[in-house]
Parts: sequence; structure tokens; C-alpha cells
Amino acid sequence: MMCDFGSIFFTSFAIVIFAIYCLLKRANDWFYTRKFSSKDYNIPPGDMSWPFIGNMFNFFTTFRYGDPESFISYFTSSYGDGGMYKTYMFRTPSIIVTKPQVCKKILMDDENFELGWPQSVLKLIGKKALHGITSQEHKRLRRITTSPIKGKNALCLYLGLIEDVVKCSFEKWCAIEDKPIEFLSEMKKATFEVTIRIMMGSNEIDLQWLDMVEKVYTIYLKGFLALPINLPGFAYHRAFKARENLVKIFQSVIDERKVMNTKDESRTKCDMVDLIMETEDDEGKRLNDEEIVDLLIVYVFAGHETTAHTAAWAVMYLEQHPEFLQKAKEEQEEIVKKRLPDSDTKLSYDEIKQMKYLTKVIDETLRCSNVTLAIYRNAKRTINMNGYTIPKGWKVLTWIRQVNLDPNNHVNPKEFNPSRWNDDEAKPYSAFLPFGAGPRLCPGAELARLEVSVFLHYFLLNYRLERVNPEARVSYLPIPSPTDNCLARLKRISTSC
Repeated sequence: MMCDFGSIFFTSFAIVIFAIYCLLKRANDWFYTRKFSSKDYNIPPGDMSWPFIGNMFNFFTTFRYGDPESFISYFTSSYGDGGMYKTYMFRTPSIIVTKPQVCKKILMDDENFELGWPQSVLKLIGKKALHGITSQEHKRLRRITTSPIKGKNALCLYLGLIEDVVKCSFEKWCAIEDKPIEFLSEMKKATFEVTIRIMMGSNEIDLQWLDMVEKVYTIYLKGFLALPINLPGFAYHRAFKARENLVKIFQSVIDERKVMNTKDESRTKCDMVDLIMETEDDEGKRLNDEEIVDLLIVYVFAGHETTAHTAAWAVMYLEQHPEFLQKAKEEQEEIVKKRLPDSDTKLSYDEIKQMKYLTKVIDETLRCSNVTLAIYRNAKRTINMNGYTIPKGWKVLTWIRQVNLDPNNHVNPKEFNPSRWNDDEAKPYSAFLPFGAGPRLCPGAELARLEVSVFLHYFLLNYRLERVNPEARVSYLPIPSPTDNCLARLKRISTSC
């Protein structure tokens, strides 16, 4: 009798636990989609998983410790290849989009979609930065702030500065002799120096101050895709503290410039801080200090991390594929040979534009390395797209990584092959969105390409990289990186250029 009672109890207990499990697993789906259950709506299929957590646990575990493609493959294998899937991420109902045509349509549509970064990210970026403001404010700030970093005149102005930093950095890394360096970490320091010098001027920047600010930024970056827990001991909390320090640092820079401009009104103003402080919008208004600080923080953040990773991955890929490295090297040698005997030995903007094969190397690096995981948008209103309903207020994640690695978009997508960009008929650029698209296209895209081109030019002509752990595991958050930060020895092969 007792045995029967025990069996009944444990069976009932198991049924209750299973029922609770099923209820919780469906809670998000029921709560957020119940008002869209009529025939007028067609929410994409998918899995919104657990309350509050949603799919974040699976996201973090697959990207930090496993195979990142398994995150999307779960949706495609479970719900078909429709290219749009409902989910719950970053504490909000969301739709993941994986088809390039739909991604581009969303990114181009500023009428129905606005920037939709998670609130946890927006708090770190700042209220007045480009990522978290209205479309009208965004247009105003872009008009004011992008001219100093776009176009031939601006790029020509910065080319010599970039070249000096690149050459000095390579010489410093080579001087270490046989001791290995963390190549990716050193690249970050170099691109950070370039960005700071562009922002604040190339003269009289204290290197100790530069190193200190770069370390603060490293802490700041780690909070962007960390669990948004603002408590001591968590990366997100440390990122907030880092941001507070960055605000103080850039506010002191602005205060110093104000004093300098007051003392000498005729002072030449040519760096970004001066230009942003002096520029007026269509109504004659200038940016206030909070707007300038937030813009400088996000521009420095965006201007050095992704550039460093792209340049480092390009070197790693080329070293893995000697045939492509040789072809890229030959192009750079040919550019140098064309210079007149009495001409300047420095790179020119026209020479950068001649680097056709190197452009393909950079494009292929952007596609394979996936330094941009996804681009976030927020639906301003409930709309129908690609046969599905996107509810108002839901996040839309254009999953760039899946676009880049989908075999339907690129043949042998995990293979590094710059020659794939030769085929005009395949038009691979239709499935290529490394800097976004539309009115919110990354304003620093041209500058980033220029910087990577200069790094690769001098590397290909004069150096080779010998990795200590060529099979090192890759961590995919916040940006794909070898876990050893590409520990390697830099070897000089020539002194001709």
C-alpha cells in the first residue's frame, strides 16, 4: 500500500513539474503574442523560451563556449528556412532576420524602423550618442559630425597620421626580437592611438595618458554583450564605472579646449574635437557638452575596436593562405615600383584607391571574421514584411553573421577566398552588409577601410607573423577573437619600403 502511494506521489510530482516546465517555457510566447492571434497577423515562428531570460542563456553559451552557428541552426532546423524567427533577447521580444534582401530592406527603411539597441547597451553608450536618439536628432548629428571623417579631403588629411602610427608600431613590435606579443592587443593599442590622434590632434599626446585611456576602454567594451547586471563583480557594472571615467576624461578635454580657444581665438582648429565644438546645425545651434562627450566616447569606441580586429584577422587569414598573401604582396610591390624616383615615399590617397586586390582581402576578412554580429532595429509600428508580421515595439535583429556564412549567399562560406569577389555575375555584394545600410550606414566606414589598408600595405611589404598557437580557440563575444589574442612573433623580411 505504501509502495503504491509512493508511486502515485512521485508520478503526480513529475507531472506537476512537467506542467510547470511547459507553462514557463510557453509563458513569453503567450504573453507577447496573444494579441496577434487573429488571421490578420502572422508572427514568425520561433522560440521565446523562458520568462525574463528568454534565449539569452543559449546565446551566451553557444557564442562563448561552443559553435555560434548552432544558435541560428536551432531556429532554422526547428522552424524552417523562412529567414525570420521570433525570440526573446536582451529582455525584449525580438525577431531575428537572416535573409540578406530582408535585412537590407529593414536597414534602408528609416520610416518604419529606428535604431533598436538593447536598453542595457544604450545606457552604456549614452543618451546623446548616435545610437539612442530619434531619427530627426540622428540626421542632425550626422550632418554636424560626419564631415570630419568622410570624403577624400578628410581621408587625405589623416593618411599621413595613420601611416606614422603604423610604421612606428611595426618597428616597436619588431624590436622585441624573439619574444612573442599579443598581436591583437597591440593592434588595438595602435588603432586606438590613431583614433585619439584624429579626434584630438596628433601633437603633444602623452603616451602614458593614452595607455591609461585605452585600458579604460577595454573594460568599457566588455560590458556591451555581458549580462546586464549592474552589481559589483559583474562586467556590466565595471563597464559603467569605466564610462564614468571616460566622461570625466573627455569633459576635461572639452574644458581645456574652451580655455585655449578663449586665450587664442586665431588658433588653428583641425581635429575632430575642435570641429565638433565649432560646427553649427541648420538653425545655428552648437552641440552642448553632454552631446559632444557622448559622441566622442562612441566614436573612439567604434573607431578602434572593429578596425583592430579586421586588420588582425586579415593578417591571420593571409598567413594561413600563402597564395593569397603572395598575390596581395605583389600588388603592393607594384604600387611602390610605379612611384617616380624623386617622389615622396609616403602613401598617397590615389595609391590606396589602386589597391583593388587588397580591397577584396578586406571585404573577405569582414565577411569571414564577422566583427559585426547583428544590427539592431526597433519597429516603429506594426508592419508586414516578407509574409510575416513585425509588431510595434519589437526589436529586429538583422543577423549579419548568418548572412555572411549562409551557403545560399556565398559558396563555401567558411572558406577564406578573396577571389570570390571577382565574380560580377554572382554579385556577392548583395549579401554583404558589414557597415549596415541606408541612412544609418556607419559614418566611419571609409576611414576604417583606409586604416586597415595602410596596416596591410606595410605588413605585406616588410613583415611576417608567426603564431605561437595557430589552432587557438576562438571566443565570439563581444567580438570574435583568438583566446590567446593572437600570440605571435613579428619578423622583418625586408627594409625596402
